[in-house]
Amino acid sequence: MRLVVTGREGQVAASLLEAGQRHAGVEVIAIGRPELDLARPDTVIEAIAAAQPDMVVSVAAYTAVDQAEDEPELAFAVNAVGAGKVAQAAARLGVPVIHLSTDYVFDGSKDSAYVETDATAPLGVYGASKLAGEQAVAAANPRHLILRTAWVYSPFGRNFVKTMLRLAADRDEIAVVADQWGNPTSALDIADAILHAAAQLHGDKRFGAFGVYHLVGTGETNWSGFARHILDTSQAFDGPWARVRDIATMDYPTKARRPSNSRLSSAKFASTFAWTAPHWRQSTEKVVRRLLIGGTRQAVTA
Repeated sequence: MRLVVTGREGQVAASLLEAGQRHAGVEVIAIGRPELDLARPDTVIEAIAAAQPDMVVSVAAYTAVDQAEDEPELAFAVNAVGAGKVAQAAARLGVPVIHLSTDYVFDGSKDSAYVETDATAPLGVYGASKLAGEQAVAAANPRHLILRTAWVYSPFGRNFVKTMLRLAADRDEIAVVADQWGNPTSALDIADAILHAAAQLHGDKRFGAFGVYHLVGTGETNWSGFARHILDTSQAFDGPWARVRDIATMDYPTKARRPSNSRLSSAKFASTFAWTAPHWRQSTEKVVRRLLIGGTRQAVTA
């Protein structure tokens, strides 16, 4: 099975490339700029066709949440038009597309975990562009899996885990928002889930479980709780540690509004594909340990 992944440098793309090496019979090929540039739709179909995929995994995206408020045209060009072109390219080749989306399609007003049938209501440009991308993907290719995830971190790229470790190396105390709740999700786990689902889709051409799914780490916390666990784990491995001080969202203003409740239920994915993510604490410990003692300590400052 050959999986063609859009983007080379993102957290999930890097995790898929790594995970693919552990799966016999799976070839993961990542294509990105300049060959494939979602902001230039004319490049997408040709680049994907040349890679001859059995399945396309659409993870490249515009993810600068605050900057998107100033660049709505670019955000929609990449996350909506570009994503639709990826799905169209897969459809022309007669193969499924797995597309990664976000918790930001919701406004966070629900008092429990969101399920796939809940009404969407993005608070900002980024969420709106990702929702438009979901719609474009579904319209372009009926054989689609749209996977909404949240609070993604990994040993790769820039993310909250690396930020906490970097700040703790220079500060005694870090102020972290305590009134936003969600499910920290390791990109390593997302990659494993995608490969698991892709194998089922590829192995059974009649498998009809296409549609929208939520895919997040097991368990929930707020940002300050996430930060404390990161730093306590770091301390256990002789890494940097700092006190975490709880603050409210209003004390840390950002250009784009964030949902106060980003909790997603992954029950539908677990039931359909017989796969459940590890608890977020366990996955966080794995990433922190790898960053600190797995030969990539320098990556913390990336």
